[in-house]
Amino acid sequence: MEGMRTLKFATSDKNQQHFAAAVRKNVNDYFREKGISPTANYAMVLQTLVMLSLYIVPFVLILTIPMNIWVALGLVIVMGLGTAGIGMSVMHDAVHGSYSRKEWVNKMFGSSMYLLGSNVFNWKVQHNLLHHTNTNIDGFDGDIDSKGPIRLSHAAPYKKFHRYQHIHAFFFYGLMTLSKLVQDFTQLAEYNKTGITRQLKRSPVGEYIKMVALKVLYLFIFIGLTLFFTDFTWWQVLVGFVIMHWTAGFILSIIFQLAHVVEGADQPLPNADGVVESDWAAHELATTSNFGRNNWLLTWYVGGLNFQIEHHLFPHICHVHYSAISPIVEKTAKEHGLNYNLKPRFRDALRSHIRMLKVLGRPQQSTAA
Repeated sequence: MEGMRTLKFATSDKNQQHFAAAVRKNVNDYFREKGISPTANYAMVLQTLVMLSLYIVPFVLILTIPMNIWVALGLVIVMGLGTAGIGMSVMHDAVHGSYSRKEWVNKMFGSSMYLLGSNVFNWKVQHNLLHHTNTNIDGFDGDIDSKGPIRLSHAAPYKKFHRYQHIHAFFFYGLMTLSKLVQDFTQLAEYNKTGITRQLKRSPVGEYIKMVALKVLYLFIFIGLTLFFTDFTWWQVLVGFVIMHWTAGFILSIIFQLAHVVEGADQPLPNADGVVESDWAAHELATTSNFGRNNWLLTWYVGGLNFQIEHHLFPHICHVHYSAISPIVEKTAKEHGLNYNLKPRFRDALRSHIRMLKVLGRPQQSTAA
């Protein structure tokens, strides 16, 4: 059992070496001077209620009020918006432990992951451990691994159909949460096989049984109860279920990609000794990108994930504080001669991502960048 593969971060660059301590001190000073907690506040609680309502209320209406198929279609789209909102604004903070200082609160809201049909343990491994530790490093960060028709890494093998990925990628982005219903099983099997599950002091069999039980319960609630309490046919219910997931998956994937697969976000590779020639904090700064920083509605809905730099440097700080600490992080980065990658507007980031998809869709980019 090999467990998790690890990389080392090392550099002789003094600016990089000093950046981590400086930015940590400056951000900590902000919270101390303001006398506020880095975890959630009342605004976060209200946001949680809104996101859960976007998800639960339409579902209850579908189950209890007779309606035509078009009204139901509108409601499942709203549920998709709520699903994505829960994932970005509630679950994400909770699983990082930044929702509350109380572990039981984080566990409770982290369990909202199951409302997406996914698995908390898998997410903690893939996202918290692998993605946050090895951001944008091919073979270590699963978020940029080549996913069939989509090539997100310079180091990934090139296929002819990647040439058109700037067109077809957006359809496949919508399949994100739907595919997780199945991929969670293969992903957990891989963690069990490599020993990661036991390394994290979890039972491989226990995690599998838990996953199966929760998946069955999820499908029973959202498909079984709909068939039982409404007059919709099985295929109408199935189509509605797919539309809900496609809506959520499309939103989640777009937001994730605009934070890492855009111009200016590096994709470094380790050397033969497994060393990334950078300080870890400088690496996080170099491989992430902010966008739409002044768009308060975007920031609210996506749970501050448009402040990806702050999130990667301070994953244990709740997203409601990102807009306040962002100028501090940017100023500190510039003082140390480090680039702070920022796309002013959402559409700037989207255009940059499309250009990156075109670049990664060219055969000459099949070698490491």
